[in-house]
Amino acid sequence: MAGRLVQAGKGIRETARLVDASSSSVFRWKSALEEGGTEALRAKPHPGRPSRLSAEQKASLLETLRRGPEAAGFATDLWTLARVAQVIEEQFGVKYHPGRVWHILRELGWSPQKPERRARERDEAAIERWREEEWEGVKKKPATKGGASS
Repeated sequence: MAGRLVQAGKGIRETARLVDASSSSVFRWKSALEEGGTEALRAKPHPGRPSRLSAEQKASLLETLRRGPEAAGFATDLWTLARVAQVIEEQFGVKYHPGRVWHILRELGWSPQKPERRARERDEAAIERWREEEWEGVKKKPATKGGASS
């Protein structure tokens, strides 16, 4: 957008204000535009090590994650980074440190979730019955204004 504004004759400061960028960035973009045309402004891939999992492997991992940890052989229904790292190693033979697994999960659209802690023995019907029948009797009442006078 900034490139189009500069090409349309807008000044560097005005363009910077319109696209909410610094003047130095707009100046850099203008220089790149003059040297290499609009192709010079295209997004470039980020440097860094490429993922060791292919797109197909990531899709397969996502399916495994959706089926849940119990389906993957774990005792509880809670995914942890260590568990996901273990699944990746078992399924694809690629070893990741649990701390690096987070980058893969974020790429797959997963976010950290904390499970709701509730007792397995919890009886929702009994709780609702108690709320309806006994709660009013044990609930604190607001103090009366003015209090008692002697």
